[in-house]
Amino acid sequence: MNRKFQEQDLVLATHNTGKIEEFKHLFGEVNFNITDIGQYYWQPPEETGKSFWENSLIKAREATKLTGLVSLADDSGLCVDRLKGAPGIYSADWAVKSNGSRDFKFAIEKLVREIEKTNFENPCTAHFICSLILYWPDNHFEKFEGKIFGEIVWPGRGEKGHGYDPVFLPNGYKETFGQMDRWKKNKISHRGLAMDNLLKACF
Repeated sequence: MNRKFQEQDLVLATHNTGKIEEFKHLFGEVNFNITDIGQYYWQPPEETGKSFWENSLIKAREATKLTGLVSLADDSGLCVDRLKGAPGIYSADWAVKSNGSRDFKFAIEKLVREIEKTNFENPCTAHFICSLILYWPDNHFEKFEGKIFGEIVWPGRGEKGHGYDPVFLPNGYKETFGQMDRWKKNKISHRGLAMDNLLKACF
């Protein structure tokens, strides 16, 4: 049986303001405090895991260790079947340029180059995955996953969203993530699905 969250404070283990807004929107009205890790001097730990689960657990454990609060962390990325699951856990790393800056247009160009090496033909199937960890100070944790399947489209469509959203067309939809209303996407996304599983189990 899943442990129920009964505390008064929950800390989100991310500095990403977009993620924080999405998490709070998915939680909706709550009777506890959702704390931003940015209120603490938190240096995000090196994500040395070999899976989304492991990286999420690393972040959650460190956030709880620092704050003494139950923490929620996620790790997510895009997995392209033709690339044997890449970029996967390295989805964000693909956006890092030689000068250290992060640019997802650069990442998308790299993605398309890699796909073209495989004789790009439609459909190029892919999925987004999100792994969530809810972590308590006594080292107990619960884990949840969400996946959404679709295909890569090129050229990309839409200026909304972030990351690889413009080139991801979810199954059953005519709009890419980059074209969708933010909160519509938030509800059906990999993060939204993972959060739905978490809320049903622990809240």
